[in-house]
Amino acid sequence: MTIRPDTHSKLFGYLLWIFGFLGSHRFYYGKPITGTLWFFTFGLFLIGWIIDFFLIPAMDEQADHRFREGEVSYNIGWLLLTFTGVFGLHRMYMGKWITGIIYLLTGGLFLIGVLYDFWTLNDQISERNQYIKFN
Repeated sequence: MTIRPDTHSKLFGYLLWIFGFLGSHRFYYGKPITGTLWFFTFGLFLIGWIIDFFLIPAMDEQADHRFREGEVSYNIGWLLLTFTGVFGLHRMYMGKWITGIIYLLTGGLFLIGVLYDFWTLNDQISERNQYIKFN
């Protein structure tokens, strides 16, 4: 049996779940479609949000299997995106300095870039970790 790394944190997932009626925990665990659905329906009218309390351990395990561990922490990346996304700090943290500065100067590329990063941050970090590991 292969032990998978713990790329995502259940504790951080539950902290995001508090705001989960906006889909934040679903984005964190790599479920952007349902995260968007939760955002526009307030967690499927709070019913889905309550059910997710019990689903977080399974979502955490799926994320641990799906994404690569490495130097770039998913928790720090998501923390920076969630609270400072328009300033591009999450991009600078991943070593994407040029786009980080562009975000800083344009308000997260006029918020469209921030929305894009909510959909793709896990994949960006996973790719970055793979690149660092092999270079």
